Amino acid sequence: MWKQITAVTAMNLRSLPQRLAASLVVVIGVAGVVGVLMAVLGMATGLSRTFAETGDPSRAIVIHRAANSEGLSNVDLGWLGAIEDAPGVLRGPHGELAASPEYIVGLNLPKRSGGEASVTVRGTSAAGFLVHPEWRIVAGRMFRPGLREVVVGSAAAGEFSGLDIGRHVQLGGNDWTVVGRFTSGGDSHDSEILADVRTLMSAFNWGAYSSVTVRLDSPASFEQFRRALNANSSLEIDVEREQDYYQGQAKQISSLLYVVSTVVGVIMAIGAVFTALNTLYSAVAARTGEIATLRAIGFGPAGIVVSVLAEALLLSVLGALLGAAVAWLLFNGSALSTGGGEFDSQVMFKLLVGPSLVAVGIAWACSIGILGGLLPAVRAARLPVAVALRPT
Repeated sequence: MWKQITAVTAMNLRSLPQRLAASLVVVIGVAGVVGVLMAVLGMATGLSRTFAETGDPSRAIVIHRAANSEGLSNVDLGWLGAIEDAPGVLRGPHGELAASPEYIVGLNLPKRSGGEASVTVRGTSAAGFLVHPEWRIVAGRMFRPGLREVVVGSAAAGEFSGLDIGRHVQLGGNDWTVVGRFTSGGDSHDSEILADVRTLMSAFNWGAYSSVTVRLDSPASFEQFRRALNANSSLEIDVEREQDYYQGQAKQISSLLYVVSTVVGVIMAIGAVFTALNTLYSAVAARTGEIATLRAIGFGPAGIVVSVLAEALLLSVLGALLGAAVAWLLFNGSALSTGGGEFDSQVMFKLLVGPSLVAVGIAWACSIGILGGLLPAVRAARLPVAVALRPT
């Protein structure tokens, strides 16, 4: 049986060049499905990676218990002392506490590509750079406390116009000077603008922090830190690991992208299945005499079924590889942004098309091949020999 299957399958595949045009239709159809699927999944992967890189297991973020994000949170100024004094908070080389009270607002700016979008302006202090050692000034200088000065994240500087060093932006009805540029290693803070927290709150006449981010002396200190704050009944706060917070922020839109990719993929896959059905039915019809002759000389139906399915799978896998190659060449590493939406403001990230997504694309292609090839394969195997050999 296995010799028959091998012989018939090899014979069928050798005849593919004679059906090149029809075969290319299947390949291109599957390539379109896989390419679109991988592009959308690449967006979800890139967004999740950006927010995953923002978190650090040794950092905790404190927001109001009634809020689910910094943008909706108000942390009372009087709560800061209790948060700083909680056990596990890291101290810097000069005894300073690694606790950064922060205030965020949104600012609409023109994009270099056209139109406007919102960018996060984060009020912080020197403690912010102790809490976030990955923040580094790469051009210009740090803002000075008490002055209307800002430093711009590298991703924000590339996305928005008017953020070059020496330029001015309007915040709270006043001019603020761009004095530097910083990087945070490619995480979501690269898409932000930093300013002195007290000056920023004063400009907007605001009397509460949005959050407090704390660097702990070790990741193991988190539970002790959280229990101490939760035990203080005067504090209406929630404490999360920074990693968990940012992953939660990305989860909703990532889930939406996965749903969209599945729905779009299924719709396109249905079209590809029908294309494969039509092509393979035509191939079986063209090989009716050949198939009947093989059956007449003793070849079993298994070889016929496998040969048709092998053709369908081969064309589908070739389509998957083509779609993956196009998606990787066109989209991998492309800069995208959330454009606001579920986030407080626009976050820049890169679309990622990697081996795991290629594997997903090949799995989808194989499913299309099996669904598209099964009925033609069964029809070929069940074709009566006498009918097939009857002269037309």
